[in-house]
Amino acid sequence: MHFKTVALIGRYHDSGLDAPLRAVAQTLHNAGCTVLIEQHTAKHTGIHDIPNRTFSEIGQEADLAMILGGDGTMIGAARKLAHSGVPMIGVNHGRLGFITDIPLDSAHEAILSVLNGHYVSEERSLLEGRIVRGEQVLVSDVALNDIVINRAGRGGMIELRVELDGVFMHRQRADGVIVSTPTGSTAYALAANGPILHPNLSAFLLVPVAPQTLSNRPVVIPDTSTLSFTITTMGRVESGASVHFDMQAWSDCQPGDRIDVRRAKATVCFIHPTGYSFFSTLRTKLDWNRMPLPEDETGD
Repeated sequence: MHFKTVALIGRYHDSGLDAPLRAVAQTLHNAGCTVLIEQHTAKHTGIHDIPNRTFSEIGQEADLAMILGGDGTMIGAARKLAHSGVPMIGVNHGRLGFITDIPLDSAHEAILSVLNGHYVSEERSLLEGRIVRGEQVLVSDVALNDIVINRAGRGGMIELRVELDGVFMHRQRADGVIVSTPTGSTAYALAANGPILHPNLSAFLLVPVAPQTLSNRPVVIPDTSTLSFTITTMGRVESGASVHFDMQAWSDCQPGDRIDVRRAKATVCFIHPTGYSFFSTLRTKLDWNRMPLPEDETGD
């Protein structure tokens, strides 16, 4: 068996998650696996007959982390397990599911296939960001999808001086800017008209959010570089600016603060059943299979 100890992590805010969690746990037990459950998942689903563990303990004990939820649940777990090296597999109990790619109704067959060694693995890159004020590092964190700098509250645009490896790129006035991994290129960056990056690309993406200059377009840069953003002015100083690490916000930025973003040393390993295709996921999730109707059938 390739994975002897499997930890279950769920989006415990979902009603009715206890039943699919128990069904997955039973499949794993029947296959001879030792099953653990993340402590908050256990608490909020009322599952107390499976040994519960913290994320730190899962990182030490588990061979595989199985996530039941949406992409947000997978991202949160990935950030907490990034330095442990525990591979992750996602069962979709959410809405979209770009990275939780196993449908819930086929989870039983997919799990058995993976346990029998029929799977593919892929490394996904992470971003590492830090906020610097003077010589002091105020906060540092990692992100699987993106690091976003934007205005806080209802203030006007923020102005950023953007540098790549210490070389001046441009000044940008906008509502914000997104630095995205290839994984995150199908998330907020896509909604802001950024391109889709294949997960295997060694690159990340710089996408402006509602820029003042319409010629300011998304840029793909090598992930061996360091991006630096210095906050020069804000529409209203009292409104502040914020930095989000996969939606985890730090909201006390001031003019003069610098945000450095680079590729993190750690990576995340995703496990997929054999036959997984990134393009198949795009076809399904973005509705690429549907052809537009002729004009006389649309009612226009």
